[in-house]
Amino acid sequence: MSFSGDIKEELSKPSSAGRHCRLAETAAILSLCGKIIITENDRYCVKIQTENLPVARKYFTLLRKAFNIKAEVSVRKNREVYSCSVVVRRDREARRLLMETCLMDADGNVGECMSLIHNRLLGQNCCRRAFIRGAFLAAGSVSDPEKSYHFEIVCASEEKAVQLKELLSGYQIDARIVLRKRHYVVYVKEGSQIVALLGLMGAHVSLLQLENVRIVKEMRNSVNRKVNCETANLNKTVSAAVRQVEDIRYIESRRGLHELSEGLEETARLRLEHPDASLKELGDMMSPKVGKSGVNHRLRKLSLMAEQLRKGEEE
Repeated sequence: MSFSGDIKEELSKPSSAGRHCRLAETAAILSLCGKIIITENDRYCVKIQTENLPVARKYFTLLRKAFNIKAEVSVRKNREVYSCSVVVRRDREARRLLMETCLMDADGNVGECMSLIHNRLLGQNCCRRAFIRGAFLAAGSVSDPEKSYHFEIVCASEEKAVQLKELLSGYQIDARIVLRKRHYVVYVKEGSQIVALLGLMGAHVSLLQLENVRIVKEMRNSVNRKVNCETANLNKTVSAAVRQVEDIRYIESRRGLHELSEGLEETARLRLEHPDASLKELGDMMSPKVGKSGVNHRLRKLSLMAEQLRKGEEE
């Protein structure tokens, strides 16, 4: 099962939420993957269809506990993919379901209040969290954290996407909206914010799994950065030492090291004898000892001398 599937399986388990939260969660599921069917006799039927069985199970449970409605459930299999439908066929039950989830007004007009302020289902913090949970169950997914951090909920309309974005921003979640194949996708790509989202929805087991992955990845990245830095410094040191040895040998072949000052001759001979030694190690070998900056100064003078000899030879 995918990481998204694990999260939905966890969220589908029974919770001790109050009826007001169940109403909000049901409203979100209906809003994002529900379908309202009106017959020629002006009779209503409400249906959701999903390929995720835990989502269908959760919706069925919500209908039974919050509305005392026993819906019809059917499961089909097509090429190893299951499709599950949960249908409320009785007109009276379907109307009551739509009215209590604020998807139908008293006059029988179907519509949804997108305002966070005026939607009575979203008045309490717990209900807003339940609404986000329902939206994720209906149309959300999370990528495998081993590969990348990506949370998204797919919406059929821009208004619904904006509503979800505003809901998430109330919890300091920086969600964004992108248009993808005529659907509006609300997404989050920051690992720490996805962790916060899982906490908001109540997926605490999945939250811990994601945190474990994040910790391992951060440690791995930190080690890689240090190794890369040390490798780069080592390469830089080796390249500098090779260049210094070449310069000293050039001076030796053109002028001779014995004509150098005592300090430069000592530095040159030690570098030839110890090409892999660091500046500090070279300084410790000298008598008297010389600091890193002093050794570096002498080697730079030797390099400058070699450069001048090469220029004079070219002229």
